[in-house]
Amino acid sequence: QVHLVESGGGLVQPGESLTLSCAASGRGLGINVMGWYRQAPGKERELVAGITIGGTTNYAGSVKGRFTISRDNAKNTVYLQMNNLKPEDTAVYYCKFVIGGLPSWGQGTQVTVSP
Repeated sequence: QVHLVESGGGLVQPGESLTLSCAASGRGLGINVMGWYRQAPGKERELVAGITIGGTTNYAGSVKGRFTISRDNAKNTVYLQMNNLKPEDTAVYYCKFVIGGLPSWGQGTQVTVSP
């Protein structure tokens, strides 16, 4: 399992933006898929966005057009640019890397959207 370090969460007002990042240590990891998930209180963890090593992306319908996922393969890092945040985006956000078919998870970072 690879150690992932997340950063960028915080408290913002509706309509504001945040950028999350998640980095893995190591060389030549060959990270097939990088993704962001979130879990709100009392709800199941859900996929927010994913990106393949080739750059193909997919998004949850609720964030499409507001969130953008990107990756820097040289830095083993994935980003989530979140614009026009809404209170319903409040959750703990987790990154997930799939390497050789095996998943590794970040520790989670809290995003709170509140007036």
